[in-house]
Amino acid sequence: MNTTIDIQKLLSCDRRSVARAISFVENENDGAEQFLSELYKHTGKAYRIGITGPPGAGKSTLTNKLAKFYRSQDLKVGIIAVDPTSPFTGGALLGDRIRMNEVEMDEGVFIRSMASRGSLGGLSKKTREAADILDAAGFDIILFETVGVGQSELDIAGAADTTVVVLVPESGDGIQAMKAGLMEIADFFVLNKSDRPGADQAVMSIKMILGFRPHDEHSWMADVVKSTASEGVGIEKIASEIFRHQEYLKKSGEFEKRRAKQLRSRIEEIINDKFKITFWNTDRKQLLDQELLKILSRSRTPYDVAEELLKK
Repeated sequence: MNTTIDIQKLLSCDRRSVARAISFVENENDGAEQFLSELYKHTGKAYRIGITGPPGAGKSTLTNKLAKFYRSQDLKVGIIAVDPTSPFTGGALLGDRIRMNEVEMDEGVFIRSMASRGSLGGLSKKTREAADILDAAGFDIILFETVGVGQSELDIAGAADTTVVVLVPESGDGIQAMKAGLMEIADFFVLNKSDRPGADQAVMSIKMILGFRPHDEHSWMADVVKSTASEGVGIEKIASEIFRHQEYLKKSGEFEKRRAKQLRSRIEEIINDKFKITFWNTDRKQLLDQELLKILSRSRTPYDVAEELLKK
């Protein structure tokens, strides 16, 4: 394999090897897929937690405090902060790194900012692979913190075992209007900045909506945890709720089902990516270009041309 990354060093959590491996995969270098394939058998031990929600909800502060809490339990923590892509460099903006200064010097914490690169779901395409690298390197907890773009962050549920949606009291008036997707992916909610006016009303609004979710006696019932992350208030309760959800998943058999569903989605994504690359060869691109004017003049339809392209 044409790479300078030493897998044994990575497995022993050599930080430089971990950083190099993530860059190697993120840049889609030759050999990246083979490298990930070799690494895969060493994954599966880390618990993956998604932190999502609208901008300004305090996700970075909460992630920082959670990491600090897990370190106090002697657990190694990997943080993947998916930032909006810089319009100048295409790289990640490092605002999250600045807000995580409490843990960034801790040897038991590894923080990686990744550019969303236009991914509407809020997660970089390579985020799952980066999580696999951290998993193989021996991190116990992996925290995903996603771009604050609201409802379009739904694909976090395809990467995390537990998904936490962070809101603030000011979200209260808009909760009713939120797209169902963001409400449905939450395994539980955190109402952050709960020392602000309107916190109790916001909690009641969220709980009322949760009551309308289809459920029976075996269902997981999402709760609402109040916190003021900047003061460290509610962090233990959040960690406790994550653990409660983890226990529920394992006892109910939902953990394996959830991971199997994620793997199916991931394999479909890999195949779709490969199909796009192989399908759009020069001949098909030329045919599409030739037929565009006919489609515009209504002498052909997009469906006819699509069918012809598939048969070509």
